Amino acid sequence: MHEKRRKASGKKRRENSIWEDRKRNCFGLPWSFTKYALDDQRFYLERGFFSTRYDEVRLYRMTDVVLTRTLFQKIFGIGTLKIDSSDKSLGNFMIENIKDSEKTKELFSRKIEQERKANRVYTRESIGSDEDYDGDGIDDGEINS
Repeated sequence: MHEKRRKASGKKRRENSIWEDRKRNCFGLPWSFTKYALDDQRFYLERGFFSTRYDEVRLYRMTDVVLTRTLFQKIFGIGTLKIDSSDKSLGNFMIENIKDSEKTKELFSRKIEQERKANRVYTRESIGSDEDYDGDGIDDGEINS
């Protein structure tokens, strides 16, 4: 049924995408030339009208997802995701003014974690200074003077 609706509307979709959206204006309407798509391993970003740029980021390169919603975004049911990434060409980026932003954030977080585990990519995070990394009984976070 979705396939028939897609063909009838003339919308072009990525073959394996699990999520797609467009950047929307402040009223939640998709009047822009920025498109987003997500499949099991990559995020795709397409920008521009006269000159179009296509970017893709492997999900295991993404390290953090933050959702922000202004008052106007809340009223119109949209939000912006800020993605921290180690990708060389795109770096940290934003997925701006998307609908169902809370569900989308959870989808991204889940897929990123799956891909990081599948590719054995781990991030070392140190919270606080009470860590003994070398096992000598001395807190390695302290500065010895």
